[in-house]
Amino acid sequence: MSRPRGFDLHHALDAAMTVFWEKGYTATSAQDLVDGTGLGRGSLYNTFQSKHGLFEAVLRRYDTVWTSRQVEVLEGDEPIRDRIRTVLMTVVEEESAPLPEHRGCLAVNSAMELAGRDEEVTGLVQYIFARMEEALHEAIQRAQRGGEIDKAQDARQLAQYLLSSMYGLRVLGKVADRQALTGIVEKILQSL
Repeated sequence: MSRPRGFDLHHALDAAMTVFWEKGYTATSAQDLVDGTGLGRGSLYNTFQSKHGLFEAVLRRYDTVWTSRQVEVLEGDEPIRDRIRTVLMTVVEEESAPLPEHRGCLAVNSAMELAGRDEEVTGLVQYIFARMEEALHEAIQRAQRGGEIDKAQDARQLAQYLLSSMYGLRVLGKVADRQALTGIVEKILQSL
């Protein structure tokens, strides 16, 4: 019989997420995780087996919390352009925040650091991206049925365009200012 965990799993994952978000996977040490979560190495390794196991759990938690928020917006009842503006402006707000809040998207950061070199992380990031694409696709199809978006446009390609635009804003947000990012959002919305 295993001993019950003596810590809140979600709190530990959120704390570890902050550490990975700020430092990236490679630069995060075991001591950084101990310091960031307040847990001992034994607790972390008994629960997650390794730094990599913890990182995978963090990416799943990120999907559950952060991706789900964006999906909920896209599933709303507001006009499609308002829903997409909300999602894109959330990106602008996050990317325009002062450090250390200006962390980017953990999925995009992970893709840039590890995708193609780490099969498990690549798969988790692909899942997160696919989930966002599908939410955009469903929102666009619903908007086409309601007459908000021309039915002649390919809903899947439009979803992929919006997804690449959203994640492109994340990357540009590393160097571009808020005004430039907001202008890009407005251009994206005009293209719908």
